[in-house]
Amino acid sequence: MAGLTKKAIKQSVLKLLNEKPVSKITVKDIVEDCGINRNSFYYHYADLPTLIEEIINEEADRIIREHAEITSLEECLEVAVSFALRNKTAVLHIHNSQNREIYETYLWKVCDHAVRTYIEQAFANTPLSQGDREILIRYHKCEGFGQIIDWLNHGMRTDIMADFRRICELRRGTAAELLDKLR
Repeated sequence: MAGLTKKAIKQSVLKLLNEKPVSKITVKDIVEDCGINRNSFYYHYADLPTLIEEIINEEADRIIREHAEITSLEECLEVAVSFALRNKTAVLHIHNSQNREIYETYLWKVCDHAVRTYIEQAFANTPLSQGDREILIRYHKCEGFGQIIDWLNHGMRTDIMADFRRICELRRGTAAELLDKLR
């Protein structure tokens, strides 16, 4: 029963985040939306930021579990931005709130996983030192994170996946040159 209550609370919060900013959501709104009492909410969560953090962390863990293999930079970026694309208004509301750090921590974790998984697979049979692998991982992680934060800062107005695909098209020769240098 507790699992169903927590699920209902999370669904209500996501629904409300898609309707209004975090600062306008109250515990009263949440409990009325999901049909529970305030005590039930506080039994499971100390406050709204704690609840938002749990939702975001569960999403990060789910993405990491479901994406054990990543075969391209485009896929890395798609994985990193998937939650935001499915929940645009909610993510914008979180991004524009005092809870922004919660989403940024999630995004950093997902970008790290996606890029690390891709680099380890793409360069598995390449004589690349661990130090160089870490530099590539850090570079691409920061690039993806920065692109997504910039997209959020500008209200998610552009087609971020089209932008990512174009960036990857423009760089195609660069990756081949790097691999040739390593051989």
